Amino acid sequence: MIAILLFWLCVAAVFHSYILFPLLLKLFAHLKSGQSVIHPAPDAPPQVSILMSAFNEEEVISEKVRSAFSSRYPAEKFEILVGSDGSSDRTPEILMELEKEFPALKSFVFSERRGKPNVISLLAGKASGEILVFTDANVLFDEDTLSQMMAPFADPLMGLVDTRMINLGMKKEGISFQEKAYISREVGIKDLESRLWGTMMGPFGGCFAIRAKLFEPIPRNFLVDDFFLNMKVLESGYKAVNNPAACVYEDVSNDAAIEFRRKIRIATGNFQNLARFRKLLFSRRPGLSFCFWSHKVLRWIGPLFILGALFSLIFIAFTHPFYRILLIINVVVLLIPGLDFALKKLNLHFPFFRFISHFLAMNLALAKGLLRYLKGVKTNVWQPTKRHQ
Repeated sequence: MIAILLFWLCVAAVFHSYILFPLLLKLFAHLKSGQSVIHPAPDAPPQVSILMSAFNEEEVISEKVRSAFSSRYPAEKFEILVGSDGSSDRTPEILMELEKEFPALKSFVFSERRGKPNVISLLAGKASGEILVFTDANVLFDEDTLSQMMAPFADPLMGLVDTRMINLGMKKEGISFQEKAYISREVGIKDLESRLWGTMMGPFGGCFAIRAKLFEPIPRNFLVDDFFLNMKVLESGYKAVNNPAACVYEDVSNDAAIEFRRKIRIATGNFQNLARFRKLLFSRRPGLSFCFWSHKVLRWIGPLFILGALFSLIFIAFTHPFYRILLIINVVVLLIPGLDFALKKLNLHFPFFRFISHFLAMNLALAKGLLRYLKGVKTNVWQPTKRHQ
């Protein structure tokens, strides 16, 4: 009886996070459909500081800087601060050349690796803008990106604004299609969280904006700075939202091994943030604890639920034919990644198999991230994901 109860509790937790929660958000949004979200332009464009940490970005840094300066946002209203984080390529030289062309660009060269969170904390201390935009070197702007990001800040309670990432460079032989589908689903959930309560759970780390007065230096050895800042904004009583009209462009990861390592790092950082913001799990603010539990925490500990369901199913499989069938299905699902790998070697690609493999790999990364967090994080310096694959 206990094993049966444990099995269904574990199934319910996974089902709620991945299936029921998004459906509930859609239902709540439908009931609230008469209250449309409009982001009027601020009376006066705020002063903006764009902050970027760059490590060996010689291939993209010039294009990125030019994409920002091609903005329709008033040129006198923004500056760009770039920290070259121990780059061993031509990134510092390219930045110095660009400074001659764009006076509003300021570059800072750090001879030793400090890690992205440390670099952006240092840059934030040198910024003059009332709004800080954090962005990655390989994420490109269009002419209206900055203007659209600033529009929601007309609301004095707006603390953080996220962008909509448009995916480039999908390939059928890798995981980019599955990664795009996952990201698109996440964007939909975050958009609903934004419209309902202003409690978006984490921005797209490649480009988002916050009020400078809400910025807090990233804690030592923290790995996921964007989620830390997002939760800090919510903790301060301000809103965090996604603005789909603010578009940026990035090529999606296609290498499963590289993406797996990235997800382990993010998972480790997620548990750091869970420990730091655990009080928000019981917040009285409308929607906050509901979104934190449903969208993030249940998903982060999803591997424990999956293992709990599997082990309890083994115990109860011989008590009823129904549970035996479920056990067989579970075993088949667990074998799919191996089959998918073998078929890929034969240049055969089945999207359904790839989705299952992607889901299981994501949960394995979460499990490894939890173990790494429990062992203790000693550095927040990592090798950035190479997107041009």
